[in-house]
Amino acid sequence: MLDALHAIVCEVERDRSLDRPEQLRERIRAMDRLEDLWLHVPEGETPAAGAVMNILRRRAKARHAALAEIQRRLCDGIRHAIVQGAGAHALRGWLHHDDLREPWGYDHLDALIGDVLSLDEPASVAALEAEMVFYQPTPVRHVLDLIHRARLGRDDVLIDLGSGMGHVPLLVSICTEAQACGIEREEAYVNSARRAAEALGIERATFLAQDAREADVSRGTVFYLYTPFTGEMLRQMLDRLHAEARRRSIRVATLGPCTPAVAGESWLRAAGEPDAGRVTLFRSVA
Repeated sequence: MLDALHAIVCEVERDRSLDRPEQLRERIRAMDRLEDLWLHVPEGETPAAGAVMNILRRRAKARHAALAEIQRRLCDGIRHAIVQGAGAHALRGWLHHDDLREPWGYDHLDALIGDVLSLDEPASVAALEAEMVFYQPTPVRHVLDLIHRARLGRDDVLIDLGSGMGHVPLLVSICTEAQACGIEREEAYVNSARRAAEALGIERATFLAQDAREADVSRGTVFYLYTPFTGEMLRQMLDRLHAEARRRSIRVATLGPCTPAVAGESWLRAAGEPDAGRVTLFRSVA
């Protein structure tokens, strides 16, 4: 065990390519390995082994701190670019939407965007109503896939129904010329999203603390659902969107278990085969 842990620490210490900002994926993985070393590895069985483990932990923490400082400088630069209105350019080299082989879970892109947005996680939130789904942010690679496939432009208004802390509206507003609105019943999430938008000077992203079934959605051209609710609640939301579609053409984007239900709507046509593991884009039909 000690030999294996020593090898991990030495490997990460020797690999100076991790110090290059562009080695984002590899750096995040290395930092995770180092964290696991000092958080989850048991104490040594003997005093001598325990002393060696303490030395390895100190070395792991020192290397982790150095890599974290590289991450901090990288994210500070991106945040500065966003404030200056150049966020799309600053993120272009880091964000790639093409790796969707693993539909769920989070990766280095989520770590990067989490640091850039610096969203405050609320200490407590209200209990969910029946048919509401526990909040998890859309993985960044899927947000990028949505942006790429929907080809959002300056005439679009994306409305995220059940937006949580606002990852999707914030990224859409940074990476495109579209406007975006997050609708979320949990006020603590909305306040966190608003603080992030204000800190980064993101004016095209707005957030409403409302029940999505009751909010004004008349400006929306694209509606996004990361399965925020199920059953009758989803039915009511789809009926509201259908009413909007009777007045104008709209698009609906889904991800997760709600996709089959949306695919069954006669007033929507999918662009390709509906897939719960990837963003599916629907367009309303007359």
